[in-house]
Amino acid sequence: MKSIGEAQQRLPKEYVEKLYQYFTSSVADRILQGCTNDRSPSLRVNTLKADSRTIMQQLQQQGIKYNRVLWYSDGLVITNAKERRIEQLDCYHKGEIYLQSLSSMIPPLLLRPQTNEKVADLTAAPGSKSTQLACLMQNRGYILASEIDKIRVQKLQYNIEKQGASIVEVICTNGVQVGQQLPEYFNRILLDAPCSGEGLFLITQPQTYRSWRAKLVRRCINTQRRLFKSAFSALKPGGILVYSTCTLNPEENEEIVQEALDYYGEQLKILEPALKIPQAMPGLTEVRGKKMHRDLTHAIRVVPNSLYEGFFCCVLQKRRGSV
Repeated sequence: MKSIGEAQQRLPKEYVEKLYQYFTSSVADRILQGCTNDRSPSLRVNTLKADSRTIMQQLQQQGIKYNRVLWYSDGLVITNAKERRIEQLDCYHKGEIYLQSLSSMIPPLLLRPQTNEKVADLTAAPGSKSTQLACLMQNRGYILASEIDKIRVQKLQYNIEKQGASIVEVICTNGVQVGQQLPEYFNRILLDAPCSGEGLFLITQPQTYRSWRAKLVRRCINTQRRLFKSAFSALKPGGILVYSTCTLNPEENEEIVQEALDYYGEQLKILEPALKIPQAMPGLTEVRGKKMHRDLTHAIRVVPNSLYEGFFCCVLQKRRGSV
């Protein structure tokens, strides 16, 4: 097993220093230990084309072992094969399964979209969450999947079509503009915001952390603020918003939510998530000596380990009567 010391040596020095500023030593150590563990592949059964029982039988026939995910009946963790092996399976080519990290499956489940609702995924590529939302809605309703990058839009469209998610409309636009274009239009919005990606760091894969800089964090914060404002504007009164990132620092997480609470006041509230993730930590209510909203304890921070990428999620509601 690779050591925490090795992670401290390989990862950006400023990143490691900030970890110990934001978190207790034991939590920072857990995060660094998680950066030394390669993660087991996981997949989601595409219930628009198949059912979990059938997929599990097919995996067994191919000699592929798996564990079921306790908090999600359509999630499986592969224990004796790599992603490359899964990509050779007939069920993969047919779009009956989707290779997706466990942490990535959490935000759509927290959003809890209902059939016949209008839902937006503001930064949708490559489509893992948009297609999962379509499954949860049984392909009934409407999902707007926006993506600003033209190349990533092509990948998004490909995955949408392969998975048979016919209620998803893909548009090439900046999610920042959706709030102006469609004010108070959506019942639920998923804002899986662009971030510095600290939850994905693996010391065995330098490409996951090589580009990290403090200025990258600052640039992401600016984008996150603008996207949050757009999401709030596009959300109907009474609607639900899930804000999530695959990073760990509170600047891109709790502080973004706190700024929104300060700005919108009584128009916005944090909800308790209807999903319990093993070993997940509650959100921070104090950051660098600054007190945060007490309801941030309802936010979820997933510490990286051999099963999970690092992740942050917070469920919010736009109060009725908001303007």
